[in-house]
Amino acid sequence: MLSKACEYGIKAMIYLAGTSQEGQRVSLNLVAQHIESPEAFTSKILQKLAKAKVVKSVKGAKGGFELNGSTSKEIFLWDIVVAIDGTAIRDDCFLGLNYCSRSNPCPVHDKYEKIRDDIMSFLMKTSVHDLSLTVQEGKSFLS
Repeated sequence: MLSKACEYGIKAMIYLAGTSQEGQRVSLNLVAQHIESPEAFTSKILQKLAKAKVVKSVKGAKGGFELNGSTSKEIFLWDIVVAIDGTAIRDDCFLGLNYCSRSNPCPVHDKYEKIRDDIMSFLMKTSVHDLSLTVQEGKSFLS
């Protein structure tokens, strides 16, 4: 459903949310290690998130990545999905048809519509902060 890049992007944001609460910037190398992603791939993902202004990239000796001015409470999974995968999960037909709609439905349209609405609600209401807290409390894990 989500691309591998988006999965890594969500994990990276959860990790950064935890470190941003401590006021630290994190190197690309550390992010890649913590989310178990190749460094070059992680770099491309973080560049997309920086372009979407979800993370901030700072160069130099004290550089690294951090949340971009927002608190992790203001960043939702949907923000990450849109930055990396776009809006296809919301807009595209489950079967990949070009002209699927309520008035011209594909065979799974009506059944998938409810599931898609639930997924969208989850993505739009779940903050990175909420997820990072479960990791910090040891209730969930990134690897």
